[in-house]
Amino acid sequence: MSSRQRFLVLLILTSLAGSELAFAGDTNLPAPFRLRATAKVDSKGVFLHLLLDTDQAIPAGLKLTNAPAPGKTLELSRTQIIEAARRLAPDLLLTNLAGAEKTKVSRRTRLLEEIELKELLTSTLQREKVRDLGELELRLTQPWPAIDIPDEPFRIKTLQMPTAGLTPNFILRFELVNEAESIGTWQVPLQAKLWRDVWVAHSAQPRGRLLREADLTTERRDILTLRDALTTIDFQDPSLELTQNMEPGTPLVAFSVRPRPVIRRGKMVNAIVQEGSLQVTLKAEALEDGLPGQTIRLLNATSKREFRGKVQNEQTVAVSL
Repeated sequence: MSSRQRFLVLLILTSLAGSELAFAGDTNLPAPFRLRATAKVDSKGVFLHLLLDTDQAIPAGLKLTNAPAPGKTLELSRTQIIEAARRLAPDLLLTNLAGAEKTKVSRRTRLLEEIELKELLTSTLQREKVRDLGELELRLTQPWPAIDIPDEPFRIKTLQMPTAGLTPNFILRFELVNEAESIGTWQVPLQAKLWRDVWVAHSAQPRGRLLREADLTTERRDILTLRDALTTIDFQDPSLELTQNMEPGTPLVAFSVRPRPVIRRGKMVNAIVQEGSLQVTLKAEALEDGLPGQTIRLLNATSKREFRGKVQNEQTVAVSL
């Protein structure tokens, strides 16, 4: 190599070294963006600032694509991210993007445990089905394995309940949904109790006692196993009486109370037969209790033949031919 050639090579190497020194010493150049190997997102979508590791401010509204479904993943290459960012923010330069060659995107998740599910099911059914009928208590009759769900607000949507409504044991089918999507559907076997204050006998009460004179108190009972329990009743109604003997603690149910009959079984009454202007009255024995307007069985006091008549008042029964 001639002396001239050696000089030119030396000159080029010196220039390159000077450029490198200038670059290394230039503190005004922006630090490179680093692409993360993994990123967690929610149902709102995949946003650029979640994929980059940098101290620089990145606009939070740059959505590159939709979020993957729960339990799924999405891979975005460096090229795809740069091209998407260029479309959304042309002034944002990612030419010095470093870090991973691609980002694996998945959903932020958390565990849904049995105790939380039971509380959510209880509050949902209380609000939508039970309302003010009582206080609902639920128990899962089979273990609930904790499941991964998106870590964001969600609600329970009931899909199927027994046609008979809330019962002591039933299977509930439900769906978990968030603001943007369905998380999944499940069904669980449940045991239910519905607590409410009901009227019970405080001491032994005889059949026929007027309700307003009865010794009653309230107790908290599961009304799902107590059909037709009376939670409200007019104790000032003078016509109401007990229809059965009640031991202490016996709950007051619908058939435990009735208006007091004006005619009692065994009582002699006037049975009136009306045909046009002709009216015939005969004595008859009531074979059952009767309220005004009720039809009861009667026994002719003379012929001992049985017939039926409608109660008019405490002394009279109308007989139709």
